[in-house]
Amino acid sequence: MTPFETVELTVYPYECDAFGHLNQAALLTLLEHARWDALARFRVPRSPAGGGHEPIRVPVGDVELAVEMRGEGVPVLFVHGFPFDRTMWRHQLATLSRVRRIAPDLRGVGGSGTPPTADGYSLARYADDLVAVLDALGVRQAVLCGLSMGGYVIFELLRRHPGRVKAMILADTKPQADSAEAKRGREELTQVAQREGQDAVIERLLPRLLAPVTQATQPEVAGQVREMARRWSVPGLVGALRTLRDRPDSTETLRGVRVPTLVLVGSDDEIAPPDTARAMAQLIPDAQCHVVPAAGHIAPLEQPLATSRLLADFLRALPPS
Repeated sequence: MTPFETVELTVYPYECDAFGHLNQAALLTLLEHARWDALARFRVPRSPAGGGHEPIRVPVGDVELAVEMRGEGVPVLFVHGFPFDRTMWRHQLATLSRVRRIAPDLRGVGGSGTPPTADGYSLARYADDLVAVLDALGVRQAVLCGLSMGGYVIFELLRRHPGRVKAMILADTKPQADSAEAKRGREELTQVAQREGQDAVIERLLPRLLAPVTQATQPEVAGQVREMARRWSVPGLVGALRTLRDRPDSTETLRGVRVPTLVLVGSDDEIAPPDTARAMAQLIPDAQCHVVPAAGHIAPLEQPLATSRLLADFLRALPPS
C-alpha cells in the first residue's frame, strides 16, 4: 500500500469549546478535510481504457450495458452526459468510498451494446435501461446523479419511475427543451457524425465543454474527453443527438420533486450556465445549489476535488432509508 503524504491541519478558535477543546463534530469535519486533501495529492495510475475496474454486463432488453460497481452503502447511480461515458465519473467512483457507486455506459456507448435498429434510442429507453440495471442489482431506490444529458435522462426517469428515486444530484444540466436554433445545431452535428465520425463531433464541441483555465492548464482533461467521445458508436451519437433535439421541457416535472436535491454547475459552463442552474434549483423545494469554481460543462472531471467534496457532504446528510 502506498502511504499518503503528511497533511498539515489548522484548528481555529471557533472550532473549540469554551475550554479550548476540539469538539467531536469539529474533529470529524477536520479529519474529513484531511482525507480529501490527501486524496487530492494522491494520483492513481491510469489504465489504458481510462477506467479502473472491469464492468459487469447487464442485459436490458435489446442490448447489454457495461456497468461499473464499487463499494457498499447507499446506492448512487451515476449517469454520464454527451458525448462522454462512465469514466467521466472516474474521480467520484474512486473517492466516494462510503456509498455504493454504480456507473453504466448508456446504450451505444463505451462497453455497452448498440441497439439493432436506429429507433433504439429515446429518453424513455435510456431511463428504462437505468431501472433495469437497478432491478438486476436488487436496488429498490437510488440516489441519481446525472450530468448534462444524464440530467435529462433522470428527468424522464422521474416521470416514468418516481418511486425509484431516493435523492438527486443534477450537474451542469437544465430543464429547458432545445430552442429552434439549438435543434438546427443538433441536426447539423448529426450530419457531421454520419459523414465524418466521432473525432469531428468532439472537435466541434470541445471549445464549449471546458473552462478556459482547464484548456490552458489541464490538457490531459481535453485528451480524456476526446477518448470518451471515440468510444461512442456512430449510431449512438446520432441516436443521442436526435433524443437531445426532441426532449421535452422538464420545468413542471421538477416542480413536483419532493426528494433531497443537489444542483451543481461550473462557474464557466456556457451550455448550462450558473444562472440557469440557480433558477432550476428554485423549482425544487429545499434544493441546494453550488457553483464549482474554474469548471466548465464537466465539473466532476475538471474540478474533481471540489465536486467530490460537495457530493460527499450531500450524501452524508441524507436521511437513513
